[in-house]
Amino acid sequence: MAAQWSVLLLTCQRGGCVSAFQRELEARRLRGGLGPRPPPLLLAVEDPWARLGSGGATLNALLVAAEHLSARAGCTVVSSDVLREARILILHMGRDFSFDDCGRAFTCLPVEEPGALAEALVCNLDSLLATMTHRLCVGSPPGVWVCSTDMLLTMPSAPGIDWDGFQGVRVIAVPGSQVYARNHGVYLADEQGLVHDIIYKGTEAQIQQCAGPNGTVPLVCGVVFFSSDAAEQLLATHVIPPLDACTYMGLDSGAPPIQLSLFFDIVLCMAGGMMEEDFVKGGGDTRVRSARSVLWTALRAFPLSMACIPDASYDYMTTSASNHIHSLTLLPRSASHLRFCKTAHSHVDVRPSIPSLAHTRFLGVAPGCVAGPRSHVPLYPRQQPSLLEDGSSVTNCLLEGAVRLAAGSVIQHCHLQGPLEIGPGCLLSGLAAGSSPALQGCPLRDIVLQGHHVRLDNLPCRVFTLTGRLDDWQSPADAATYLNVPWAEFFHRTGIQEGDLWDAEMPRRSRCLLSARLFPVLHACEALGLEDVLWLLAPAAVAGERLARWRAAWRMSWQELLPCLDKAAELGARRALFFLQGQRKVRRVLLGRQDSSLLPLIRSAVHEGYHEAVLGTLDDVASTAGDTGIAARALACIADVLGCMARGEGGLRSGPAANREWASAFRHLESGDIASGVQELAAERQKWMSRPALLVRAARHYEGAEQILIRQAVMSSCQFVTVRQVELPPLGHWVQVTCPARLDLSGGWSDTPPITYEHGGAVVDVAVLVDGCRPIGARVRRISELELRLVSLGGTPQSEAAVELVCRELEHLQDYCQPHAPGALLKAAFICTQVVQFPSQKPLRVQLMESFGGGFEVHTWSKLPHGSGLGTSSILAGAVMASLYQAAGKAASTESLIHAVLHLEQRLTTGGGWQDQVGGLVPSIKIGRSKAQLPLRVEVQKISVPTGFTQTLNNHLLLVYTGKTRLARNLLQDVVRNWYARLPSAVQNADALVSNAEECAQALRQGNLLLIGKCLDRYWQQKKCMAPGCEPLAVGRMMDALRPYVYGQCLAGAGGGGFLYVLTKGPQQKEALHQILAKTEGLGNFSIHSIEVDTGGFSVEVVGCDPKDSAHPREDVAM
Repeated sequence: MAAQWSVLLLTCQRGGCVSAFQRELEARRLRGGLGPRPPPLLLAVEDPWARLGSGGATLNALLVAAEHLSARAGCTVVSSDVLREARILILHMGRDFSFDDCGRAFTCLPVEEPGALAEALVCNLDSLLATMTHRLCVGSPPGVWVCSTDMLLTMPSAPGIDWDGFQGVRVIAVPGSQVYARNHGVYLADEQGLVHDIIYKGTEAQIQQCAGPNGTVPLVCGVVFFSSDAAEQLLATHVIPPLDACTYMGLDSGAPPIQLSLFFDIVLCMAGGMMEEDFVKGGGDTRVRSARSVLWTALRAFPLSMACIPDASYDYMTTSASNHIHSLTLLPRSASHLRFCKTAHSHVDVRPSIPSLAHTRFLGVAPGCVAGPRSHVPLYPRQQPSLLEDGSSVTNCLLEGAVRLAAGSVIQHCHLQGPLEIGPGCLLSGLAAGSSPALQGCPLRDIVLQGHHVRLDNLPCRVFTLTGRLDDWQSPADAATYLNVPWAEFFHRTGIQEGDLWDAEMPRRSRCLLSARLFPVLHACEALGLEDVLWLLAPAAVAGERLARWRAAWRMSWQELLPCLDKAAELGARRALFFLQGQRKVRRVLLGRQDSSLLPLIRSAVHEGYHEAVLGTLDDVASTAGDTGIAARALACIADVLGCMARGEGGLRSGPAANREWASAFRHLESGDIASGVQELAAERQKWMSRPALLVRAARHYEGAEQILIRQAVMSSCQFVTVRQVELPPLGHWVQVTCPARLDLSGGWSDTPPITYEHGGAVVDVAVLVDGCRPIGARVRRISELELRLVSLGGTPQSEAAVELVCRELEHLQDYCQPHAPGALLKAAFICTQVVQFPSQKPLRVQLMESFGGGFEVHTWSKLPHGSGLGTSSILAGAVMASLYQAAGKAASTESLIHAVLHLEQRLTTGGGWQDQVGGLVPSIKIGRSKAQLPLRVEVQKISVPTGFTQTLNNHLLLVYTGKTRLARNLLQDVVRNWYARLPSAVQNADALVSNAEECAQALRQGNLLLIGKCLDRYWQQKKCMAPGCEPLAVGRMMDALRPYVYGQCLAGAGGGGFLYVLTKGPQQKEALHQILAKTEGLGNFSIHSIEVDTGGFSVEVVGCDPKDSAHPREDVAM
């Protein structure tokens, strides 16, 4: 469940770049960060005054929300009625933050969310949104939630808040220690949870009074809920002076500003222990007291209750660097939905590099630190240990070379090039690659080093600030530190004087780090850089060289810089760096053959306008990898980019991919020239980018290109096809092959390229007779006519011809690679067995005469319906090739036939796996396996079962024809697409398929029907996960009806229709099951068939000129 917001508002300070924050909200909507049903209204709201306070910001945001909802409702004035059923979330950004130019809300957390639809940095704002939407606010009635963003908040998945009969206003509290409460706010509440008072920085006795039985106190955590009634009353005050000054309407009306607190001016008036006189007099000036009086009148009648959430935690984001670093390097509590990691959305280069500190300019040692020896560092280390120590944190960074980070240090939004050494206690943020030379050789310890985007009027510039981890921003210089040492010591070492930092008329109590003009902004003659603040760390001997340059620069204090910070530029820089490291991730994942999904990153790149950069990277990987598997996956990723760019429009992703405009690129790929093929694909792609329909069609052609490379990879299996010469049968004599069908008991889909050679596959198959016979067969004979006669019979060898083709020219074979063309499979068989050379300069007649003295006639048949799921097409291909080989005077082993069918299906472009031919060509029960490697080789192992268990299976296995036709090719396209995207579900399911196959094989060896049935049921769930939609409604009803009577059941093959096979609890249940299904509504035309394990395998025999003559069995050459 999740809260469904009507309006989501983010308030920011005046002049706080509201348009940039609006863009951030919209970006979250696009990438699915606001849930499947995002709020209809997303609003970034600027405070009308510079120092409005959280209470004034709440009232202004509530007015804006009501105004927008009123407009949507067709009202011409603001109507409080729109609040009755509305669910509004107001998030306050609050004041500036020393350690993030975009404020506490956009402070990035060291978190990755693998399950997110789109990959993105996770900010504190995102964490709070998830907490409020999916945890804290679930089940609450309509009303207004207000949440500060100045804290890290964790909540259990089920907070356990009782909303039955709720009225008034409710504050949320988290349990905390009494020591922590000394510097924070706590609630004084009775046993019923009604709040009597809010105590801020109270005495020990006051805090003790708030404690519960376990000694903890309910901390104010910045979250409050107003019922619809209370929100209406609060909204009504916006027209009453002086509260009208809190809103933008008051600003536009000329009202003087007023500052109000949410908790101590609005919420406190409803506390049960508060008296009106005390409350009103507690206001600062006359106007605040007047505002309090209005609020008392409007809100006093509402009960103020508290919900203190067990196992929740709250950490206020203070201006202490130590606390901030600590919060980013520790794992959050188990109640959190987030899991911090050492590296988040970062590329960390672990290649050996020149050892740190060697061959670099020494700028000095941080005050209070001791320089370590360097002679022990080898020039080239034998091994590269982890460059990032445990307890460190790297977020949204690109670290190239040896960038070493000690425990207790944090790097965010930096592009650094080693060798660099960053000691403990450091926070580095916003540093570009150009800063790296200045950092090299400068051992950093216990410092905060930040790069800022600043705009002075219309002049953008970069400014760097440097402070110590232990420094306090506002303590007077006489009793404070800078760079972790007393100011006096700093002045003595650097030669800087107080007059350089503060005006003479500034009172000494106001002289602090916040107001010190330390940081160079502009210089009349020279460009400034990071070295212009790093010198402040240097020893006295080095510092003297820099002092004059520093004094000549125009400098600003942090206090003066704050209004000039360019938040839009900073957010843009972070975004650019995120996608730069994302491009490195694309290379790392593809070239490293990692099972990480790039689809979330692709979605983000499309949403944020970085798709061209990602496309360029994918083009480069595909053309330079030198590996068909990597190139194919890169092309599949390009198809995903194009599909995402269509934004759900333009039609289905699956479709034809043979437009002539792409033919030249395809020919390069077919010939093995991948680089030229990728280059031509990219050039053609540019013509198809203008609208969704073209984008989708282009995506289809990239998937077509990917299939070419898959075919080339699979055709590496040809080396396992060996053929030897045997006696040529007499002219006119038929070579007839009949084959059983196959049941896949577990592991199917793991045999499908590219899964089978990228992940590895294992499938348990059984060769079966259907209704007592082998249902699939082919026969071939040589004929005197120099032609190829291709005949498709009905269900038996004695049936009349259903389709008959005659090929007399090579041109008649050219559509062999079009699966739906008449006779395509048989044409492909002639080519793959090399009975016919195609293409060739020799006409077909000449080839046939020279090699065989005549032509060939082929008959094929199958008793199974189309789309049966029993492996018909692949087994038929095996039957055709086995008979064709022998009719042409050749013989192939079963292993060769298995790989030959793989080759044929790739030439045919149906893209099948190997389980069907393993199931139908190898007798009895077996498990086929393939390793995660090329060339693709299938190895088959017979599964030995207990004596008599084969008959037991025969008695308990039944086939039920569902009456539904299976469309496996559509399913196959989706499966391959999901695999190349490395969707976590697809990767995990591939693992599960293989492990289930091994478990099924073991259950068969034990002869345990119950365990086999569990494997079948598990297998069906795995099939549905791999190919969602493969269970038609009628099949679901059928399986529900049969479930009480079977150990397990599964649709054969890919699913979607065809045959259902069941393992019944009792033997010989055909009639019983028929009666059960006959009574079940909505099943259509079903039929039940007996099956039995075929222990003999396929048969090869040579018969006389008339196939109806008595047969003369010969040795099974193909075995």
